Amino acid sequence: MIIDAHSHVHDPVHSHLALLDEAGVDRAVLFGTRPHPERATDLASLRREMSVLHETIGGRSDAPDGNRAARRELDAACAAHPDRFLGFGKVRLDLTAQQIAAEVEREVVGRGFRGIGELTPPPDGAGQIEPVLQAAADHRGLPVVVHGFAPTTADDLATLAGLARRYPTVPLVISQLGGLNWLTAIELARQTPNVYLELSTAHIIFAVRLAITEVPERTMFGSDAPYGDPVLARATVERVTRPGTLRDRVLGDTIAELLGL
Repeated sequence: MIIDAHSHVHDPVHSHLALLDEAGVDRAVLFGTRPHPERATDLASLRREMSVLHETIGGRSDAPDGNRAARRELDAACAAHPDRFLGFGKVRLDLTAQQIAAEVEREVVGRGFRGIGELTPPPDGAGQIEPVLQAAADHRGLPVVVHGFAPTTADDLATLAGLARRYPTVPLVISQLGGLNWLTAIELARQTPNVYLELSTAHIIFAVRLAITEVPERTMFGSDAPYGDPVLARATVERVTRPGTLRDRVLGDTIAELLGL
């Protein structure tokens, strides 16, 4: 089974399904999203969508109406296509530990989602996810996905690895191969048995090759669609691997194992 370990709700959803079909991808982990760059028709409209993205990845994603709309879109996509989408639920980080535990219970477990994410703490604020990891541990080690590209810093990655060591039953996925800090991400993943690397938007081909070589059991194909393309993301993995068990793990077996598929 080929599984895209990182994607966001598309508008319309059928355009996402068409991309998955073109790439030969069976299923996709799906996150809710406030920005929709795929809606943009010109530079001005793309700038508007990207401004929302910058708010989100900068940890300023507390607009109630936008968050409710994102949850509705995620619910609808997963309900309409349960054979294709594996939903993950996002929780707010600006709450108390008790409130976060309640959100995980209600918004993730209660909705039948497979994990938590994509979390977007502010730069140099990765420590805010600790209550989420505690809640994930309380629910038999739900996978937790954290945004890895900018504005996430190298210090954030070190913080994430340190937190992962405190909660060894929780698979902690650093997305986008840690962005510009990909070398640090690979080093930290080597040292931390429950840190996983998702490979979307990697901008250097040998970064992907090195990650798979150094952490073969904990690297996962992802596209970050609509920001990335499932066809190109799969081709990148296939370019640096040979047919066989290792490629199969990266393209789907590892995430399937994490999700109990």
